Amino acid sequence: MKTAQAVPRTLDLAALLRKKSIMLLGPRGTGKSFLIRQTLGDSALRVDLLRSDVYLRLSASPGEIEGMIDAAGRDIVVLDEVQKVPALLDEVHRLIEEKGVRFLLTGSSARKLKRRDVNLLAGRAWPASLFPFTWKELGGRFDLDRYLRYGGLPPVYLSTDPAEELRAYVGTYLKEEIQAESLVRRLPAFHRFLKVAALDNGRMLNYAQVASDAGVPAATVRAHYTILVDTLSGLLLEPWRESKKRKAIQTPKFYFFDPGVAHTLAQTETLDRNSDLYGRSFEQWIGMELRARLSYVRSDLPLTYWRSVHDQEVDFLVADRAAVEVKAAKRATDRDAAGLAALAEERVFKRFYLVSQDPTLRRRQVGEATVEFIPYETFLRRLWSGELDGIP
Repeated sequence: MKTAQAVPRTLDLAALLRKKSIMLLGPRGTGKSFLIRQTLGDSALRVDLLRSDVYLRLSASPGEIEGMIDAAGRDIVVLDEVQKVPALLDEVHRLIEEKGVRFLLTGSSARKLKRRDVNLLAGRAWPASLFPFTWKELGGRFDLDRYLRYGGLPPVYLSTDPAEELRAYVGTYLKEEIQAESLVRRLPAFHRFLKVAALDNGRMLNYAQVASDAGVPAATVRAHYTILVDTLSGLLLEPWRESKKRKAIQTPKFYFFDPGVAHTLAQTETLDRNSDLYGRSFEQWIGMELRARLSYVRSDLPLTYWRSVHDQEVDFLVADRAAVEVKAAKRATDRDAAGLAALAEERVFKRFYLVSQDPTLRRRQVGEATVEFIPYETFLRRLWSGELDGIP
């Protein structure tokens, strides 16, 4: 297996920590611990709440963190997996206020942090997120077919046996962790739900259908999707609701955070280039690149999608600035831009992009939309260099 050390990450922790304490969230396996070690080395005190002795000590007496910090004499304190002991956030709050301690808090679940009685530090720590490898980070190592099939988790993408790594990841993190956190009462039913949810990855939520397929009540399905979002395993992509010309669908879509994880849960063996699943995986990947870009440049612009009741659809919208339709086709046509043309009639969005595997860059008028037909590599190069109009 190659080392992740040679893959530079976009998130600049050092720059953020010079300004403020940080709450760094991200799914397990995205490389939070490695990035912290790479960035801070031995200059920070690291308190790992995954260690049972540390967890037991601080869960019994959160105030002991102050003595540990004083004894270490470090300028920065890393609290790994802080959601394990939410009561520590009261101490963090106090130590930031009274002693000016700079904290880097990490977590792979926001579920316990969302409880009403949990101190969220009232702006004393900036939020940040870490995602799987992006196209920019991988650079010359990027292989489209490999990424769409196995995803971008560092230990998976860099492995000589990515399928085996994914099976271990799903077994260890998406199942055992949820069981350990006592988030579900009936684990076999949750496992069935995970497979059905993975098969529906990238589609509009249909709780009744998923409930029927998984053999669980619809109310339970809703709760299970909430668990996936809270444990950072998935994203609810909300619909754009400001449509005036055409009545819009009000139902969100759900995407797993990584295509490889979705394929493993769905028990996908191969990804056929001409299949609908390939197209949905390509769409998911572009959406996750957009999400990562907005997060890493610290933009609060919402990422949504649009679909009319007559099935006209645009995959991703960045606020009210840019509309992005994604097609896996090697030759994109005006017909592929029909959703963009329909959306243009709203007279809201300024830029319209059709991202595909067509190598020809061109601009065409399709209905009322001036559509930029753009190869995915050109789109991503411009995205990550900040050269796409309408997208920061």
